[in-house]
Amino acid sequence: MSASVRLHVETQGTGPVVVLAHGFGGSARNFRAQAKALRDVCQVVLYDARGHARSEAPTDPEAYAFERLIDDFERIADETGAPRIIAGGLSMGAATALAFARRRPERIAGLVLASLPNPNARREWATGFAAALDAEGAEAAGAKFVWGETSRFDPAGAKLIRLGFLEHPPHAMAALLRNTLAVLPDPAEVAAELSIHAVPALVIAGAEDGGSIDPSERTARVLPESEIVIVPGAGHVVNLSAPAVFNEHVKTLLARSK
Repeated sequence: MSASVRLHVETQGTGPVVVLAHGFGGSARNFRAQAKALRDVCQVVLYDARGHARSEAPTDPEAYAFERLIDDFERIADETGAPRIIAGGLSMGAATALAFARRRPERIAGLVLASLPNPNARREWATGFAAALDAEGAEAAGAKFVWGETSRFDPAGAKLIRLGFLEHPPHAMAALLRNTLAVLPDPAEVAAELSIHAVPALVIAGAEDGGSIDPSERTARVLPESEIVIVPGAGHVVNLSAPAVFNEHVKTLLARSK
């Protein structure tokens, strides 16, 4: 495992441990609604990924390889002291949680996979966004690639993403785009390696998030104890677009994982 990067971590509640990793350009704040709703039934652990918000942002681009994000998830899981956890996240965070499950299947009591990314369809986007960050800065690049007219987000989600994105160091965002998002494995292929480990899984996506529906459906098909939920009217940040629906399905997963 690589040298540790200082990470901002938030914990609420007691009971079974649920670790939730946010998506690219987000922060632990994106899951605070879940922490508040679930803290009476489980311990929710949130953190800012390296290069995001209040966590450390190394200058070395190699510090943002996908394996380093998995290292961080494993460290967060280890620090809870729980032998098994429910590993989850949204988008990049969901890919990280799934990859951690492949690395340490014996540590997994359940999975929450929200808005899974479609790497093959997003590689050109990721490299183009990184180049724009270098050349034009965060505001112009973000408007072009994230919250502008072709946004995957609903208006409220786009506003939230913009506010959050602009607090992150541009060098970290560019490095993550090149060294993680542009090279992510297909989530269904990762999940197929877990198919012999029958653990409960919630695979959830917004109906308005066309890019996530295909990888979500393909991933759910190869996980033997998965439930797939496509939420009407919700966009990419499905846990904030439809928090009540999201939270109820997580509670159902908690009951299934006991």
